[in-house]
Amino acid sequence: MADKSQVCSVWVGSETGILKGVSLSKKQAFNFCEMSCLSRDQEVCVLGWGDEHETEVLVGSVNGTVKTFSTEKGIFTETRQCGESTQGRFTGIAVTDSALITCVETGLLRVWKEGSTDTVEINAGTNVCRMRQNPSQRNQVATGGKENGLKVWDLERPETPIFTSKNVRNDWLDMRVPEWVRDMSFIPDSDKIVTCTGHHQVRVYDPASPQRRPVLEAHFGEYPLTALSLPANQDSVVVGNTHGELAILDLRKGLVRGCLKGLAGGVRGLQCHPSLPLVATCGLDRFLRVHSLEDRSLQHKVHTNTLSFSYTLSTPEAITGDVEEVKEEGGEVDEVWDTMEMINDQAKKRATDEEEAIVTGVEKTMKKRKVVK
Repeated sequence: MADKSQVCSVWVGSETGILKGVSLSKKQAFNFCEMSCLSRDQEVCVLGWGDEHETEVLVGSVNGTVKTFSTEKGIFTETRQCGESTQGRFTGIAVTDSALITCVETGLLRVWKEGSTDTVEINAGTNVCRMRQNPSQRNQVATGGKENGLKVWDLERPETPIFTSKNVRNDWLDMRVPEWVRDMSFIPDSDKIVTCTGHHQVRVYDPASPQRRPVLEAHFGEYPLTALSLPANQDSVVVGNTHGELAILDLRKGLVRGCLKGLAGGVRGLQCHPSLPLVATCGLDRFLRVHSLEDRSLQHKVHTNTLSFSYTLSTPEAITGDVEEVKEEGGEVDEVWDTMEMINDQAKKRATDEEEAIVTGVEKTMKKRKVVK
């Protein structure tokens, strides 16, 4: 197993369009955007690797553009218009050997062939929350969303999905159980897919079996699950919800192995390292956190939305950009407290005396009213 010090960087994107590479070993952050021209329409929706060697990062923005960032050159090398803001936000981005794959909330899944203006368009259904690629079969992707069950697509035969999940049976009141797929992942070395839902369920599907309903279902917490990722050991899954709760679930028994603490807002992005027992998360509190999956301790805390772990990233010396020191846990909070005006003891005493005088006056008034009655 590789040493933890070999983890080079985590790539994160923000609501203002900033792409930031955070070096965990050197505790430095590198900004790769023009700070003077940032806007909310450049908000980063999704991040993905542009090649197998992780030398390119794909950045999907709210305005429908997909930018390619070279980790070797430290610059953006290409910008493509892959949609309109009216079609909804990007819910997934991936690449094959000869094409770029994008998916938006309205369910429009597109395959942009390299060197050609023709695109393959697939209607994945409305309200798509996530699109994920099968890492072992890159021509396959999975989609799912609100009242839009899990589907697996073969991009070489895009007419119909090769797998469509079936909703679970009615509940004990014989009422239909609502569907809401928020995230999914292909389990390596198998045909199985794990999903998490907006109704705090974790489900495992097996397209190789004749059963289209989940072969395993587990529950965590009481709030909608927003993201999941598979650790390197492959027999568990890490999930996060809208209240900043993180848990490690056993995929064999459907039980909670343990919880990760420290988050103060809903989880937006969650990614396990491909070989090390580490998981990176970011959310509404705009902090990137890296936890150890062995002892569940917090390893790093850095101030940002979406993220992608890098293991083969170029060293920071080979990258040029705006460098800033990474503040570890409590760093930014300490800065806020340091800039606040100090209140001396005399002012505190004066305020306390005034409060006591008001309380005493009220008590005397109440006593007089009682005597009159």
